[in-house]
Amino acid sequence: MAALSTSVVPRGGLAVEPVAAAGGGDTCQTGAGVVLLVRNGDESSHTVTLVTPGTVNGLAIADRAVTVAAGDEVLIPVTSEYYNPSTGRANITYDGVTDLTVAVIRVPS
Repeated sequence: MAALSTSVVPRGGLAVEPVAAAGGGDTCQTGAGVVLLVRNGDESSHTVTLVTPGTVNGLAIADRAVTVAAGDEVLIPVTSEYYNPSTGRANITYDGVTDLTVAVIRVPS
């Protein structure tokens, strides 16, 4: 699992430089204004899953699975709900990483 760095958007804007998604998954910062940019350059769609730790009344909280169509890019909010107390970061998994790149961006308020 790779620890993704967070790029903070300055007032003058930001040129985003995504990196290859790790086959074993990635981790990233969570919180207000944090998003995961996913670019899928593959000919097939891919599913990106944000693992939701914890339970409510003894029931596991469902993970957030987002399908990224072939050739598309999406922004996925990485809110505090995905904060893993044992690592201090969100855990991200992928159903495949062929031509899949990611970047973590935080827009300050």
